[in-house]
Amino acid sequence: MSVEITMPKLGESIVEGTVARWLKQVGEAVERYEPLLEVVTDKVNTEVPSPAAGILEAILVPEGETVPVGTVLARLRAPGEAPGSAPGVGEPGVASGAEAEARPTPLPAEDEAAGSGAAGGEAGPDGWPRGRYSPVVRRLAAEFGIDLRQVPGTGRGGRVTREDVIAYLERQTAPEASPEPAARPARAALPEVAAPEPAALTERAGPPEPAEPQAFEVSAAPGARAGTPAGSEDEEAAVRVDRLKPSPVRKLIAQRMVQSRQEIPHAWTMVEVDVTGLVRLVEAEGARFREREGVPLTYLPFVIEAAARALRKFPLLNASWQGEEILVHRQIHIGVPVALEESVIVPVIRDADQQSVAGLARTLRRLVERARSGQLTVPEVEGATFTVNNTGAFGSILSQPIIFPPQAGMLTLEAIVKRPVVVEGNAIAIRSMVNLCLSLDHRVVDGLYAGRFLQQVKARLESYTPETPI
Repeated sequence: MSVEITMPKLGESIVEGTVARWLKQVGEAVERYEPLLEVVTDKVNTEVPSPAAGILEAILVPEGETVPVGTVLARLRAPGEAPGSAPGVGEPGVASGAEAEARPTPLPAEDEAAGSGAAGGEAGPDGWPRGRYSPVVRRLAAEFGIDLRQVPGTGRGGRVTREDVIAYLERQTAPEASPEPAARPARAALPEVAAPEPAALTERAGPPEPAEPQAFEVSAAPGARAGTPAGSEDEEAAVRVDRLKPSPVRKLIAQRMVQSRQEIPHAWTMVEVDVTGLVRLVEAEGARFREREGVPLTYLPFVIEAAARALRKFPLLNASWQGEEILVHRQIHIGVPVALEESVIVPVIRDADQQSVAGLARTLRRLVERARSGQLTVPEVEGATFTVNNTGAFGSILSQPIIFPPQAGMLTLEAIVKRPVVVEGNAIAIRSMVNLCLSLDHRVVDGLYAGRFLQQVKARLESYTPETPI
C-alpha cells in the first residue's frame, strides 16, 4: 500500500511551502526518517524526512512549485510491492513542467462562473476560495484588482501560481507592438554593393562592448525590444543579458523585502559612538572569557544587550503596526541576521533583555552555528520583535537597513574604526568610533522617540571601561 508524502505545517503562521529540491528520485529506495526533500518557507529552509521506508513511486510536485500545507507531494510504495500505475515526474502521464502548462485541468463550469464551490473550498475574506488559490496569489489579486478566473494556471492540476499572476500582469501592462514602418518612396537605383553578413544580434543594457571571450555562454534573445523591426539599428545596438532563475529562498527574500518597502514608511537616523573603552575591555578580557565561557568575546553581544535594555524604556520600538492598532510586545525577542552563501536567515534570541552579555554571547554562538549547518528549527526563527544586524562584519561604516515586517525597527552595528576625534579640553585623540544606524516605522514612532532610544544605547556602550566586569 502506498504512503502519501504531504507538505508539512512547519509553524503556526505558515500556510504554504516551496519544494526546493528532491533528495531522492523516482525508483530510488528511501529509509524511514531519511531526508526526502528540501522545503522552503518564508521562515526557514528545512529537510523533510520520509515517514516510512519504501520506494519513491511518484513525485507529484516538481522543484520550485509552491503549494499549500497538506498538499500531497509524492507517494511511496512498500519494498517488494509491485509498482503502481502512478508514474513519477518526467514519466509519461504526469502533468508537470511544460506538459502541465500545455494542458491545464479545466475548472468545472459552475466553479468557473462563481469562483467558489466544493472544489474551491471555503471563501476567504477577499472572496476567493482558500483551497484553490494560495495566500500569495490571493494577495496579488486583491492588490492589483485581478479576476483570477481570467488567469491561465500552469501549476499542478491547473492551479494558478504566483508566477502565473505576475505573467498575466506583465501581459496586461506590456506596450503594444509599434506598427510596421510605412514603405519608403522608391529611390534611384544605386550600384549593387555586396553587404557584409549581419552581426549576431545581442541583448545588453548599455553600449556594445569590444568582442572578447565571454565568461558565460548565453543564447541571444529573439529580439531586443518589442516592436523593433528586425535588422534595425536599435536591435543591432542591443546587448546580451544573462537570465538567472532565482532560487526559492531568493524569491522569498525578494517577496519579504518588497513587502517591507511597500507597507512600511521607513525613516532613518544614525549616531556616532565612542567605544574606545569597550574595545580595550574586549582586548583585555577576550582570552579569559573564551577560556571561561567556551565562546569568543565579540562586540555584537554588547550591542544586543544595550538595545534590549533600551527597548524596555522605549517599548514602541518593540512593537508592530497591525491594521489600525499598534501592538506593543511585552517580551523582547531580538532577531540577528546570519549571512549564508546564497541567502540570509534570522535566528531569534528570546527574552534578550533577561540575559547577560556572557549569556547572549553563548546563545548567539549556538544559533549562528546551527544556522550555518542548516539545523535551525521553525521556533528558532519565529517571533522576533526587533532586529540587530552586524553589518560592520563586512566592513560597512554606514547602512540603511530594511525592516523585517511586522517589526517597527532595525539597528545596525557598523565597523569600528580608529580616527582622530576632538575630546575634552579641545585636544585631539585617536579613538575607536562606530556608527549605529536605525531604520524605524514612521507610523509607530517619530524621530524624537527614535533619537532618545539611540542615545540610551550610545550611553550604555560608552560606559564600558577595561575594568568593567563581564
